[in-house]
Order: sequence, then structure tokens, then C-alpha cells
Amino acid sequence: MTDYCFFTKDNQTVALEKSDVDGAAQLTNLGYKQQFEEVSASNKQRALSRFNDICKEKRIDQHNFRAGAFAFPLIGVLTVVAGWFFRKK
Repeated sequence: MTDYCFFTKDNQTVALEKSDVDGAAQLTNLGYKQQFEEVSASNKQRALSRFNDICKEKRIDQHNFRAGAFAFPLIGVLTVVAGWFFRKK
């Protein structure tokens, strides 16, 4: 299995063997940004597929975090309001 690193520019992603230093320099000069993820795969297509799966998981995690960041304060406010209505006088 070969280790691949990824470069992105706009919506285009390129998988490159980690050992290809010249290719990495060329992509960087063309404006591509190297991503942090590295994947071991049997070929470039599988590496790109795995990278897309990783990005999809990241987007789902960010969405879930944002949903929780909104829901928890809302639950706290509703708890305070409910406590205010049900307190004994």
C-alpha cells in the first residue's frame, strides 16, 4: 500500500504519493493547498474515495456540533422558564 497526501484548489482535489516531492512543489506553485490528511491505499482512486469519506465525516461532525451548540442553551432557557412556572409560592 502506498501513502497518499492531498492537495485542494477550489473544488478540485488531487491525490499525490507522499514520496513525490517534485509533484508537491508543482501543485503548491499552482495554488493548491496541502491537506493534513494522509491515507494508505492501493491506488489514487481509492485514496481519493477515502479522502472524500473523511471530509464527509468532518462536515457531519461540524453540523452536529453546531446543532448541539444551539440546542443546549435553548434547553437551559426552557428549564429556567419551566422552573419559574412550577415553583411553589
